[in-house]
Order: sequence, then C-alpha cells, then structure tokens
Amino acid sequence: MSQIQLIRVDNRLVHGQVGMTWSSALNIDTIVVVDEEVVYNVFSQKLMASIAKAANLDIAFYTIADFVHSFQANQGNKKIFVIVKNIQTVRQLYKLGIRFPKINIGNIHYERGRYPLNKKMYLSEADVEDLNYLNAQGNMIFYQDVPGTMTEKIEHLDFEKLKRR
Repeated sequence: MSQIQLIRVDNRLVHGQVGMTWSSALNIDTIVVVDEEVVYNVFSQKLMASIAKAANLDIAFYTIADFVHSFQANQGNKKIFVIVKNIQTVRQLYKLGIRFPKINIGNIHYERGRYPLNKKMYLSEADVEDLNYLNAQGNMIFYQDVPGTMTEKIEHLDFEKLKRR
C-alpha cells in the first residue's frame, strides 16, 4: 500500500521548495495535490507538473473525496507527499480516515481575519480550531519552511492571544 511520508499545508501548493527541496529530503515517488479548485484548473496543473517533472517525480491532482477513495483502494507501493492549500483540508482528510506521520505547516499568507503565528504563517480562528482538533487527536504538527531549518512544534493555540500579538 502507498504510504504518505508527509502532508504539507502551503497556500502556494507546488513550487520550487516543494518540488525540489522537500521532495528530495522525503525520498518520495509522487506529489499529490488535494485541492477542490486546482483539480479543475489545467493551467495550474501544468505549472505544477513542470516542477514535478524537473524533480523526476510523478504528480497527481485530486478532490478530497477522490483522494480518499483512491488512497484507500490503492494497492500500489509509492511514497507520497501530500500538499494541500489549507488546514481545513487536513482536518477533512483526517475525519475521512486518512492518517499522516506528520503535518507540516508551510506558508499561509496574510488575509483579513488572519493573525501571525510567525512571519510566514497567518492563522484564522478556523485554522486555530482545526489545528487544536488535530493536536488533540495526537498528530505531530510543526512549522518548517524547508528541510534542514529549525522546526517549530505547534501545540495548543489560543486564538485570542494570537490576535493580541
């Protein structure tokens, strides 16, 4: 059965860091993008596929439901790196039975209603709720920009304190 090596939240999805640095460090075969919009955006898929090809990797694009079905039915033996755009997708996958060895939070850009946990990670109230839920389930969650840099373990968060930073 295929194994998830890591799931990463990065609102940019597949870009140079993901395609080259993370993929090499994880020793994977396939990048899997799970996103309800990109799965229908051929232009975005072509851009991401070119990055995967440069790294000599396969890439696949799924909706949440299609990924869950495919992963649970899969008899392959691939090492996969799952990339999602937001924390809500991670929670949905978890609730649908997908398990990950670790959850890496990468870039989540600023938007109205988001507050900085660090200089590259801005969280909304829903993000904090979802991270706290995933933590309570025993998941190891961490922020790390690229492999080899310092990791910041993410444990219970308080949204009101985050807003006051």
